[in-house]
Amino acid sequence: MTQFSRTWWGQRFIQALEQFTDTGRLSRGRSYATNGRIINYKIDRSTVQARVRGSINPYFGVFEEPTYKTSIILRSINARDWSKVIQNIASRADLLTKLLMNEMPDTIEDAFIEQGLHLLPHSARDFETDCSCPDYANPCKHIAGVYYLLASALDKDPFLMFTLRGLPREELQAELAKTPLGATLASALTTSEPKVQPVASYYTHPTTQPQQIASHKEFWTGATRLPAPQQTVAAQPAVSALLIKKQGDYPAFWHKNASFIGTMEEFYERVRTKNKQMK
Repeated sequence: MTQFSRTWWGQRFIQALEQFTDTGRLSRGRSYATNGRIINYKIDRSTVQARVRGSINPYFGVFEEPTYKTSIILRSINARDWSKVIQNIASRADLLTKLLMNEMPDTIEDAFIEQGLHLLPHSARDFETDCSCPDYANPCKHIAGVYYLLASALDKDPFLMFTLRGLPREELQAELAKTPLGATLASALTTSEPKVQPVASYYTHPTTQPQQIASHKEFWTGATRLPAPQQTVAAQPAVSALLIKKQGDYPAFWHKNASFIGTMEEFYERVRTKNKQMK
């Protein structure tokens, strides 16, 4: 069975749904999310619109498979409150560093609670939902199915939660980079690509050198010494394992339940320990 909410923020999202959604409808919604009943869904800031395949039920006169339109609107945070939250985040290097590296900090909610807000949903008041199906309950199983797809999408992209609250990733990181601390960290985390130098040919042309005639004695005794090898010191990166950390905890190619960053940290630690034992 497909597992949803592998991350702490995805689990918090599901926990909020369980507080106000019927258990039976949640179970059927989970089945809808895993069995391909949701045809497609589109996210436009705080609004999620989806098309969901219904069920044939002759008892209620439904002889052909219907398609229902479902919408979920998450309560957005206004621009004034976002400005205050960004100032709170910009005052903390631990939050800024992770956000600029596309990671979700464990203590991100602290920056919102100070303003009386929440990033992750906490109750039914955070949602406004609607479905064209005849079910009297709201949320119905079709809406619940879209909820689970959102939880799965949050596992892969935690910044989707910011988008659902009205501030997409690009705008968030741009605003953070405008702050003094954010600008410093952003420049340290930016990897500059080397400039491509045009050449006349892809092949190395041989060059001629004037012939140096040495005596047999100089040849065998090594009177003419070779130049000493140059010592090169590799520059240390500003942030260790930058390429790995940029992928986030659950990149698109990572299908395991454990965090990708955590797994790689454990792997490198084993390699370092093994190298010490071999010395």
